[in-house]
Amino acid sequence: MTSVKDPPTKTATFAAGCFWCTEAVFIRLKGVSKVTSGYTGGRVPNPTYKQVCTGATGHAEGIQITYDPAVITYEQMLDVFFHTHDPTTLNRQGADVGTQYRSAVFYHDAKQKTAVKEAIDELNKSGDFGAPIVTTVEELKKWYPAEDYHQEYFELNPRQPYCQAVVGPKVVKFRKRYQAMLKKE
Repeated sequence: MTSVKDPPTKTATFAAGCFWCTEAVFIRLKGVSKVTSGYTGGRVPNPTYKQVCTGATGHAEGIQITYDPAVITYEQMLDVFFHTHDPTTLNRQGADVGTQYRSAVFYHDAKQKTAVKEAIDELNKSGDFGAPIVTTVEELKKWYPAEDYHQEYFELNPRQPYCQAVVGPKVVKFRKRYQAMLKKE
């Protein structure tokens, strides 16, 4: 009897402002099996949301994505990443201000690092954003999942005011641009 192997998955880690927004976008992509909100890029072990919100830990709110590279490529996810937040604003996304809301890609290997740098170079040359990309490219050193109540936040709290005013409109805009890449709901 032969066993059926699960497809090999890969991991990507992005920070693009509030992790509630970013998680709500990426979980809708074909080939993405899991998105976890959390913290990375800081200097305090096992940070809490309250600590990260101060901006004093150095962590960014981010998401860690488990995906099937046979269905969605890392480069496709980079395109979604760059076009679903403002990568030209330093340490700010909308009303969220501070280093914890920075635009950053945390690479897992040299191939991801190269892909991110190439994507940034192409976007800067294209002039699509009207300003230089300030997204940082950082090696993933340690990942800390956020508290349980942050996971699937938009799905579980669609009537929460921040979700209605910020996350919901972002998801609508994302769906229009990336229709062909969406999971069937």
